[in-house]
Amino acid sequence: MLRAPSKSVRTWFASVAAAAVLAGCGSPSGEPAEGKGEPAARTEVNVEPIKAATELTDVNGTKVAPERRPERIVCLFALCDDILAELGIVPVATNSALLAHPGFLGEDKAKEVDVVPGGFIAPEVEAVLSHKPDLVIGLGDTHGKLAPALKGATTFWAMQPETWQDSVGYLRDVAALTGRTAEGEKAERVFRTKLAEAEKTPGDRTALIIYGSDENFGVATPEGDVAASLFPKIAQYPWKSRGVEGSYSLEEILAQGVDVLFVETMSFGDQDGELSEKLAENPLWSKIPAVGNGDVHEVDPEVWAKGRGTRSLGIVLDEATAALR
Repeated sequence: MLRAPSKSVRTWFASVAAAAVLAGCGSPSGEPAEGKGEPAARTEVNVEPIKAATELTDVNGTKVAPERRPERIVCLFALCDDILAELGIVPVATNSALLAHPGFLGEDKAKEVDVVPGGFIAPEVEAVLSHKPDLVIGLGDTHGKLAPALKGATTFWAMQPETWQDSVGYLRDVAALTGRTAEGEKAERVFRTKLAEAEKTPGDRTALIIYGSDENFGVATPEGDVAASLFPKIAQYPWKSRGVEGSYSLEEILAQGVDVLFVETMSFGDQDGELSEKLAENPLWSKIPAVGNGDVHEVDPEVWAKGRGTRSLGIVLDEATAALR
């Protein structure tokens, strides 16, 4: 029986593969509160105005107060790159490959952005500070340990997105601090409009997102995966987190009668084949309806697993709705 790794292992997979609000900003109002990953009322398209701010408390209660309006920003994970792209800002350095995607800067322009050495898990502090950043943005559960080393030299912001609403809130927060309020409102409106349009005609087929590099695959659940948090609005997505020890077996996936599979292959160094190809070696794989119907879609993990922001999620919606219809 093949077992899927827990949520904590998903963070590890993505890591290795990757080389109440002040001043009227933060999480947007105007729609009912919803539990993490739970289906909600139709998405509200109207966007609350974003007010420029010099300090704020973000969507997870972290206070952020840079010494000046941030212009030189270092990104230590892809949500930062996504947000900056939406606001028309290019980071001075990054350790994400997201910007090379054609939906962002593209390969040629992305090469002009310096890469932070040390990889996603252990970015080199001296290299980060060499860019004289006004702001460094990282993922809380991975980069929080860098805070003491950066203290006094720059402002460090540890984000921890779990749902699309979190991502929208962070977009608004960064827009407020950088003064790119109009750009932030526009990006949020474009995304909300796309999501509202997609949920008008939700698919009745069962969908699933899996990730990994071999038979020890993982299952993305709406409670902690930003892309998966969209799926209850657009498809049948009966997958819930089982906590740290939670997992799903290939037998359970077969029993659910999955109609459409989205596969995020997490590569380790040189690409050594797609996850769907490796799972095909198991006889249970061919019995899954999605496999038999040719509805297995290998997707870009830089966008689906790591991007997390409104531009990445817009791409996810485009690709997912096209496959589900």
